[in-house]
Amino acid sequence: MNQLTFLGTGDAMGVPRVYCDCSTCTEARLTGINQRRRSSILIHSDGVEEPFMIDCGPDWGTQMEAQNLRMVQTMLITHAHFDHIGGLPEWGDACRWLGVKGNLYAPREVIVTIQSQFPWLDRHMNYMETDDDIEVHGWKIHSWKVCHGKNGYSYAYRLERDGFHWAYCSDAIDLKAEEKKPLHGLDLLILGTSFVHELAEFSTRSVYDMREAQELLQELEPKHTYFTHMSHDVDVRQDYHLGQGITLALTGMKVSLKK
Repeated sequence: MNQLTFLGTGDAMGVPRVYCDCSTCTEARLTGINQRRRSSILIHSDGVEEPFMIDCGPDWGTQMEAQNLRMVQTMLITHAHFDHIGGLPEWGDACRWLGVKGNLYAPREVIVTIQSQFPWLDRHMNYMETDDDIEVHGWKIHSWKVCHGKNGYSYAYRLERDGFHWAYCSDAIDLKAEEKKPLHGLDLLILGTSFVHELAEFSTRSVYDMREAQELLQELEPKHTYFTHMSHDVDVRQDYHLGQGITLALTGMKVSLKK
């Protein structure tokens, strides 16, 4: 089955925030509906027994346990911020104990940063660059750099298989025309939106809010969109009138990657 699972849908700090007693964080502690680990997805592919992941944040071990998974050998990384690579040492340790080498795919500049932060991981994994198009588990994958606002840059991934086209763009804002090109003609778009309507000065921001994303989607016209990378500003119990074809991603939610 070609299917993805949302392992985490939170922003860099996750939900609940340790220091916060807002209604969203309080609810997250009580029932867990709004509990969000750092953003990551798991992809199962037809004809391939083992899934692969996009991003490996500090919640990796908890996310694996929630799916009753002992190992994932292949990962794609979007960028080298802690909420997307903080679980790599734990993954590397799992590789060591299981006697296997992990396969880490990322653009070259992301790999260089990972190697500088975790130099010992070289012993436990193979690094593969995605600057040119690659194929993983039957998916043709294209990566490209996107604006991450005050946080610099991230990368997005477009994946195609069996006539199904989808993209993962978790950390982006203020995309220019060239950055948007691979986001056209999609059956599915996963887009990061940290706030419903972020009031911070634009120069200090790093991810789209939902109102800006709605405008972007009018241009891109994907068949369906899931919002992820959501902060405690977002209460998934609320109706934000996002429009048809837009869904707030939930931890554990499964989405078909077939027409």
